[in-house]
Amino acid sequence: MERVDLFKLRKVLGKRGNFLALGIALVVMMFFYPTEGKFRYHYKKGSPWLYATLEAPIDFPILKTQEELLKEKSRAAESMIQYFRKDENAFNKALTSFSEKCFSDSVSSAVQDIVSKSIADIYQTGILPEKVLEDKVVFIQRGRNASSEIEKDLYTPQKAIKTVEAELKYAFPHLDIDSLCASLAIEDYISPNLIYDKSTTDELHRMAVDYISPTKGMVYAGENIVSEGEIVTAEIAQILDSYKAEYQKSVGYSGNIFMLYLGHLLIISLLLVLLYIAVYFSDPDVLTHQNEFNFLVFIMCLNFVVMMLVRKISPDLLYLLPFAVSVLYISAFLYNRVVLPVYLVSVMPLLLISESGIELYMIAAVSGTIAFVTFSLYQRGWLQFVNTLYLFIAAVIVHIGFKLLSEGTIFPLDQKIYLYLFIGSVLVVVTYPFVFLMEKMFYMVSISTLKDLSDTENKILEELATKAPGTFQHSMQVANLAERAALAIGCNPRIARVGALYHDIGKLNNPQAFIENSRAGINYHKELSPVESAQTIIKHVEDGVAMADKAKLPKLIKDFILSHHGHSVAEYFYNVYCNNGGDPADKYLFTYQGNLPSTKEEVVVMISDAVEAAARSLSEYSEETISALVDNVVSKRIAGNQLMRADITFKNLNIIKSVLKRQIREIYHARIAYPKRNSSA
Repeated sequence: MERVDLFKLRKVLGKRGNFLALGIALVVMMFFYPTEGKFRYHYKKGSPWLYATLEAPIDFPILKTQEELLKEKSRAAESMIQYFRKDENAFNKALTSFSEKCFSDSVSSAVQDIVSKSIADIYQTGILPEKVLEDKVVFIQRGRNASSEIEKDLYTPQKAIKTVEAELKYAFPHLDIDSLCASLAIEDYISPNLIYDKSTTDELHRMAVDYISPTKGMVYAGENIVSEGEIVTAEIAQILDSYKAEYQKSVGYSGNIFMLYLGHLLIISLLLVLLYIAVYFSDPDVLTHQNEFNFLVFIMCLNFVVMMLVRKISPDLLYLLPFAVSVLYISAFLYNRVVLPVYLVSVMPLLLISESGIELYMIAAVSGTIAFVTFSLYQRGWLQFVNTLYLFIAAVIVHIGFKLLSEGTIFPLDQKIYLYLFIGSVLVVVTYPFVFLMEKMFYMVSISTLKDLSDTENKILEELATKAPGTFQHSMQVANLAERAALAIGCNPRIARVGALYHDIGKLNNPQAFIENSRAGINYHKELSPVESAQTIIKHVEDGVAMADKAKLPKLIKDFILSHHGHSVAEYFYNVYCNNGGDPADKYLFTYQGNLPSTKEEVVVMISDAVEAAARSLSEYSEETISALVDNVVSKRIAGNQLMRADITFKNLNIIKSVLKRQIREIYHARIAYPKRNSSA
């Protein structure tokens, strides 16, 4: 057993493609790792400071809280200053119209002078549209210059008319001013000359809101920030948050940048080593299948990159990410024993990049485990969304647990976090269909696809059952045998079953050439030479591959078609050829030109196919004859070097033989003869 493990270890370590994949992952993850230092203090408002007394090592500004910034912006929004532009032509038009009125009505020059001067002063000051004048500032642009004015110092049309009337009463106390103003129609020459500029007002408003300073004071180097054991109050937490922000900013762009990169390199390298170890100890066979290992590395990179990008937008958004879908992706292609170890390693970066890293990691771990269990129960149609409820409840329980640990209460409720957790739970179901994209990307076959392919009502298998019923029954028997044998040696029984169902589809092109489909009394090969007969039989492998290509079946199935006979010989026709005087050296004419099996599943199908076909020729189905038949089939494959490329042990072969012997005995067990009823009975 030790020698086998050492051989496998050498084989795994010799896979250069695996290390290339890890190297590419290292480069990608280094690129997306944020260029900032890791703040080494963890603290919670209301909890004691667990470290030594902290003094400020550098000067840094105190950042305002979001609540403070919002209040200041709200005040700035309420004190919006309106902006007006003065219409320079309005006065000239009004004065010209008034002069024409005075000339036509023969108004005295004294009255005309008083009114003209009053109108000129009013227009010079500015007339606003009719409104209640308040004691607030407005901006007025006159020509190229803009100045601030108090609204009450300006005029409205009504105020301007009263001002003109007051000037006339003062100048001509003996006249009937009301009648005079009515005859002059003063209101016709008073109109607003201050035009509201909405776009400029909005811009000034935006600038006023944006100009609010994000800081409110300084902490200088050497000042005491918090003492050991002191309770972290809201004020202290604000100072610590400010120090943390300045620390990360400084380390990210200081001379220590190379040390920072070295730290990132070490951490990411360790994560990738953990991934490699998790795969090796859960299913080392994955390391010998390049596409499967590439897929797991891709999942690791995808989780890492998404974490980093989302964290850059907002750390709280990490609660929204559907990490549990990674469990479903992995379980769709690989054994269950691989899923959780790899998944738990792939979400470990959460521990490094967030202050709530432990909580987020626990949410991801628990949700992933729940998804692993519940999706096996609810995976069809609308029932998939039942999983959303389970995932959401699990995530909320973890969040509440951590909130109780840190704050001692669940109130106030983190409504935003709960919303993110719910959306993340829904996204697990919504993003699962991307598994079919990964199926194409990595040339693997998912469990869903295997289920569809094993459905005997699909087009190819239905055609096989109709046109070549004998071959169809043979394939079904081989599938049953292969499935049991694969399960016994720990390889994938679904893959073995599907491979067995399709391994002989090439016989559809000429079903009568094969004994299981021939009609009674008809011998297809009667008029053919042994070479022609052998070539006809051998051709079903080539025809099967062509049919698989036409039907766009996965490469996995083509591998089974090519490998189920390997490089074996069509012995019946070869022996006839030799017995009839043919040259034994012409063996190549009777040899299949397929591939040698390389996986355990392919070996299982090859042996199951040969055993099932040979079992039909037995005249007696005793334990001895069945045992001898199975042993003979396996021995021939070993002696003919048909298994030389397969990753399979003699222990596996012995288990396969034992399973096949038992299954053949059960299929061809003796049946009791039914007694005939006496005619007198």
